[in-house]
Amino acid sequence: MLSMNRTIPHMLLRRHHLQPLTSMKQVESAQAFLTKTGLFFTQQPLLAKLIAFASLSPLGCLSHAQSLFEETAMDDPYICSTMIRAYTNSDFPIRGIHVYNHMIITGVGCDHFTYNFALKACARVIKGMRRDDVEVFELGIDCKGGEIHGRVLKLGFDSDLYVQNSLLFVYAQGGSVGLARKVFDEMSERSVSSWNIMISAYDHIGDFESADWLLRLMPEKNVVSWNTLLGRHVRLGDIEAAKMVFGEMVERDAVSWNSMIAGYVQVRDYGGALELFREMQAAEVEANEVTLISVLGACAETGELEIGRKIHESLKGKQNRIGGYLGTALVDMYSKCGKLSSAWEVFSGMKMRLVGCWNAMIMGFAVHGHCEEALKLFADMEMQVCEVKPNRITFVGVLIACSHKGLVEEGRQYFSYMIQKYKIVPDIKHYGCMVDLLSRWGLLDEAYQMIKAVKAVPSMANSLLWRTLLGACKVHGNVELAEQCFEQLAKMEPLKDADYVLLSNIYAEAEKWDGVQRLRNEMVCKGVPKSLGFSHVEMK
Repeated sequence: MLSMNRTIPHMLLRRHHLQPLTSMKQVESAQAFLTKTGLFFTQQPLLAKLIAFASLSPLGCLSHAQSLFEETAMDDPYICSTMIRAYTNSDFPIRGIHVYNHMIITGVGCDHFTYNFALKACARVIKGMRRDDVEVFELGIDCKGGEIHGRVLKLGFDSDLYVQNSLLFVYAQGGSVGLARKVFDEMSERSVSSWNIMISAYDHIGDFESADWLLRLMPEKNVVSWNTLLGRHVRLGDIEAAKMVFGEMVERDAVSWNSMIAGYVQVRDYGGALELFREMQAAEVEANEVTLISVLGACAETGELEIGRKIHESLKGKQNRIGGYLGTALVDMYSKCGKLSSAWEVFSGMKMRLVGCWNAMIMGFAVHGHCEEALKLFADMEMQVCEVKPNRITFVGVLIACSHKGLVEEGRQYFSYMIQKYKIVPDIKHYGCMVDLLSRWGLLDEAYQMIKAVKAVPSMANSLLWRTLLGACKVHGNVELAEQCFEQLAKMEPLKDADYVLLSNIYAEAEKWDGVQRLRNEMVCKGVPKSLGFSHVEMK
């Protein structure tokens, strides 16, 4: 009987080793078995199998893989490299670099796969930081690629084609096109990817002559090559040229469609973006995460809630785990469409959230009047250890919440806190929120002094602040300050009919009829046209 009891765990262990994984339930079952039998730390091959599925499979769960990885000794080269690869392909590539750093510090062996994935992680981090308008040097990522390159040379992995392509990629993303070209010229063998990365590098710095020259020299082109040209026109906002390239492409992939949809969104032709998405579906091209992010962005701007909801239902039907930029896009779409309960459902279900996701939820609460929830969420955000850091958009949401709730003192404190703690230089949006907060609650003189103190905002943007204060003067009946605002606007730019009408109404409410008549005469003399009012009705 004792012998049989000992045999049963080994039979089950063999079954877990041989059984192919198709769901997270199997991963959790095998993990429970290893823990219960005390075999967790002795079965590295099975652990590697579980972590690989959880981290790399579309049916996996990266946060679960991370928990599982952290329970191990984190000293297995294959498992560590798998986690770097998984993080590199996720929305959190910085964590891949953290795992790589751990391997170097603790002496875990690295091979060419490790360096390939670590370099790609660096490139993805740089790409994400530039997209989010963060200086690369803040995290030292600009030096990390060079450091890894040094190790690659020392260990002799510099002749590996995949490592070379990753080096090209990291230098290209970092804007070090000269170093990328040096690697490219020294390659004894080049793949189509090598050429495409180098062409894209020139394209991104605006050296179109070098990019086109390489494109002509390229021995074999593929759809990626043409996607680079398509992407150029999209970035330049030349949607007509992009449509021409798109129309002439013999072969299109999801990236081709994504670029065109993103192009329409970029020029604010949201209807065109949604129409092209329908064409993509009709062409039976499967939409990927990038497609859906652009489409959800268009839905958010147009209020096309039904399309956004169908995308969400489709993702749930496929049992896709929603996170990263896609989760952020869903939260933003639901928030802008006023469906805060749905936005919160998506937000709460995400285990790993980007700063943009927190911003979208905070902004959603603030704009729709749920100010206490917005400020509480900001406090929760600050408690996240090593995850996210509030940025300038976060504080716009916080200040809007203060403005709507009338939290004047708290608004002042958050404004100072943003500058002192996070070293964020206020821009027109932050000043606009503060002027709105102070004006809304009757502190017109303080709002006036704040506008006068603004130095770093262009005059065109500064005029928005004066118009905000002018509108507040009407609410609070401050004729003298309204006249000063009007004079400041006149110094900056040609006055609009709305400016004259607003001051005229302020005069009328104060029964200063001579002022009303003077403004009307001035409008006639200067030929200021009065805009016609109109209503917008959407027909379905």
